Amino acid sequence: MPAARFALTSVLAACLALAATTVSAQASHLPVTPEQRRVADQVASAGVPLSELAANAPDSHTVVAGDTLWDISKLFLKSPWRWPELWGMNRDQVRNPHLIYPGQILVLVKTDGRARLQFGQRVGDGPGDVVKLKPQMRVSPLDANPIPVIPLHLIQAFLTDTAVFDTDALATAPRIVAAQEGHVLLGRNDLAYARGDFAGATDFRVFRTSRPLRDPTTNEILGYEAPYVGTADLIRPGEDRRTADGKTEIVPATLQIRDVKQEVGIGDRLAPAPQRDLERYVPHAPDKPLAGQIAALYGDALNAGQNQIVALNRGKRDGVERGHVFALWRDGDAKIDKTQERPQAIKLPDERHGILFVFEVYERVSYALIISVKEPVKPGDRFTQP
Repeated sequence: MPAARFALTSVLAACLALAATTVSAQASHLPVTPEQRRVADQVASAGVPLSELAANAPDSHTVVAGDTLWDISKLFLKSPWRWPELWGMNRDQVRNPHLIYPGQILVLVKTDGRARLQFGQRVGDGPGDVVKLKPQMRVSPLDANPIPVIPLHLIQAFLTDTAVFDTDALATAPRIVAAQEGHVLLGRNDLAYARGDFAGATDFRVFRTSRPLRDPTTNEILGYEAPYVGTADLIRPGEDRRTADGKTEIVPATLQIRDVKQEVGIGDRLAPAPQRDLERYVPHAPDKPLAGQIAALYGDALNAGQNQIVALNRGKRDGVERGHVFALWRDGDAKIDKTQERPQAIKLPDERHGILFVFEVYERVSYALIISVKEPVKPGDRFTQP
């Protein structure tokens, strides 16, 4: 039997879980594009060239809780986002590319200069025992949740705490106008009074004044990012009522503060809490040339590093999708060539130094996680296709 190299395939077929809840029941409806299927079918007929495998791919690996698809893929391929090839390496066994579970064994078999995937089952009880290839999916109890593409804890706070509006919608949103018992700042379970058009909603997020996100080159406003303060529930609507002397008396709506990230204050704005979808998105390169710049760093940092979030000056209108992978570039330094009789100014080549993974997309702006990076990232830095 040819040397069995472990794991991959459908592994990178996975889609990014944007929520920590179980989504396996929805997996059969996850998006697989015609282009991804075409690539998978093409590779399935021939396998992947050994030159595409990572130099130090391990001989064995069992998927465990805490694994991510990205990290597992890096063990076996030079380009972790190239999941269609991995899925296509054994389409007969890997019919659903979106589900890889802890407990599964994935075996990479190398023959005739190509690599193909097969599932395997370990024979024996120790880590050094033989991995036996099987002609079908293994049937045994598995963890209930597919493993995610990237660590979810790195983006969960963002998904909960951040809102981007295409227009400055918060300027006309309902606002907190008073607090119970003359309080200036409000905490959990306190009552707040607000005015505005609630549009039938009862569940709100509370925000401070939004700030514009601008394109680093054109200065165009791409959207408005609003700092998250907390959540509140509408418990009593407001009303305008007539007094005995015929005047109009304005009674604001009553809300109860449910949770706070920071204390809620007079003037804070309210926006209906969005319904977060449970869709999962696969890592993939854009199917056409796409480049842009870092518009802003999420939070208060002056520079960003690995596992931090950045805003990109490209969004849905530009063709950006959740799951897109981009390469980060560092501008070449300006230098003086002193090797000649007359010194001359030169510019060193730009250097690629990191990878971005897009997980949230708006009309003109999107947000990405820095998967890897060599140098600090700052607004204005470029990104391109990987």
